[in-house]
Amino acid sequence: MALRPTLLACRQVDDVHPDLAAAWFATPGGPALGLVTCDQDDSTYIALDEATKQADVDVAFARSFYAGSKHASGPYAGEMLGVVRGRHPDDVEEALWVIKEHLRERVCFHTFAGEPFASKSGPAFLAQVIAETGSYLAAEADVDVGAPLAYLIAPPLEAALAVDRALKAARVRLAKWIPPPSETNFAGALLSGPLAELEAAKDAFVDAVYDVGTRPLLHARRPLRLRR
Repeated sequence: MALRPTLLACRQVDDVHPDLAAAWFATPGGPALGLVTCDQDDSTYIALDEATKQADVDVAFARSFYAGSKHASGPYAGEMLGVVRGRHPDDVEEALWVIKEHLRERVCFHTFAGEPFASKSGPAFLAQVIAETGSYLAAEADVDVGAPLAYLIAPPLEAALAVDRALKAARVRLAKWIPPPSETNFAGALLSGPLAELEAAKDAFVDAVYDVGTRPLLHARRPLRLRR
């Protein structure tokens, strides 16, 4: 079951004050900024990366907020703040539109519904294979721009088990481990490798998350040597 993200705020600054730019980013870049907040951090990171592929911008800032969107500091704060930067306002305007459309149609968290979960849903997770990375995620994973990645996120125990399963299921490499707890108390990984192998790793990751959701106490049992 899809858990669609909500873009909460989206604003553009055509000519940011140089004092703020120097204090915040500390790197040279264009004076035009686009700022977005959303109630799903990892979905937005993927949308920000997409913007770097379709518009002449870079990601100047992207950070999750502590405790997640249910404990946000205001009604439009959500779970993260992302900032894209470009030389011209038109580039930033294009990037913001790409982010909005990508969040609306292409990326989201999921969960499991129905039997055997009955009235409650299963763990929320994100499992996305990105065929070609932009400059943002390529830098995060230390891969070449355009290389494919699997972006895998789940609650801490589920993520640890599922990333292990994903690595064993396909010829992929752990490009970045996101250890628990993240700011939003999730965990996960970026995996690199051939596209088909990343798809297989993603499927193994989802299967492992489902396994924990259906059998959370599978190994809470008396050891065999203690059974009489």
